[in-house]
Amino acid sequence: MIIISIKLQTFILICTFILKILILRFSSIGDIVLTTPVIRVLKTQLKEVSIHFATKKQFSSILETNPYIDKLHVLDQNESDFIHQLKSEKFDLIIDLHHNLRTFRIWLNLLTKRVAFDKINFEKWLFTTFKINLLPYLHVVDRYMETVLKLGVSNDDKGLDFFIKTDTNIDRFNLPENYIVYAIGGQHETKKLPENKQIELISNLKEKKLVLIGGKEDIKQSELLKNKFPNIINLCGICSIHESALVMQQSEHLITHDTGMMHIGAALNVPMSVIWGNTTPKFGMYPYYPNTKDPFKNNFEVNNLKCRPCSKLGHKSCPKSHFKCMQEQNFSGILSQINTSKL
Repeated sequence: MIIISIKLQTFILICTFILKILILRFSSIGDIVLTTPVIRVLKTQLKEVSIHFATKKQFSSILETNPYIDKLHVLDQNESDFIHQLKSEKFDLIIDLHHNLRTFRIWLNLLTKRVAFDKINFEKWLFTTFKINLLPYLHVVDRYMETVLKLGVSNDDKGLDFFIKTDTNIDRFNLPENYIVYAIGGQHETKKLPENKQIELISNLKEKKLVLIGGKEDIKQSELLKNKFPNIINLCGICSIHESALVMQQSEHLITHDTGMMHIGAALNVPMSVIWGNTTPKFGMYPYYPNTKDPFKNNFEVNNLKCRPCSKLGHKSCPKSHFKCMQEQNFSGILSQINTSKL
């Protein structure tokens, strides 16, 4: 539901001062990257506007180089101090793209006009619990856009933004001229290929230089894979998010699970193949390329499983113990995409 106190178009017209807007989205990497088209159209299509964005400290590097943001507000530990800081800014409008209890508390404290993103949690619950799909056939970016349409802006169809820091340098990694990137991580285990399927996938890529990226939590698994395959260059736990982005940008192809790296890769227009486990592109979170004729062409999933999707986020392990959504993955389509990727 979009919550609004007066018609926003009228509100904009009567403003003769700089309109100060606060956008709220506290996590996570992918969700924040997906807000960037909204940031851009607000800044470029509205006159006399100041765009502020609030997020958690661990995700601030995603937005600190975004030229469309006038001020970034970072939540570290003390929420009361953070709210006090926001209150002192005297915002004219809050655009709540997170819509949870924290953002609701912030709105109650700031006492200003607000529009909020509809997370359609009931529809997601129906889909994951009873496999009844009433979800709109619409990407989440387009649903974010629907939240702000009454401001008089529209989607510019320029896709996602991710601005790599200008001083980012990956020369120390001594990467070859041509390579493929595999982002092996995932926020939940059921979003990631299990070890045996990772080995199967990489066994089909022996003729390619393969660069692994991921967080510190992926180091153990990445070392195991590197010890099995001499064609692997392991950068897990080493790269900053901007270094990882540049590594992806300079690659031939990206293989990824349903993760934030998928959305950064889409922002950088990297050719990619996405492996889906317990989640599904039907949630509207697939790689966002506006005006594409086939929005699902980069996505690989095991269809016709009665148990899937089993969660909108993920689990520590398969609730059915068989993990068919990953164990039955066939990599022929991915290999075909890699072989046809433009260098």
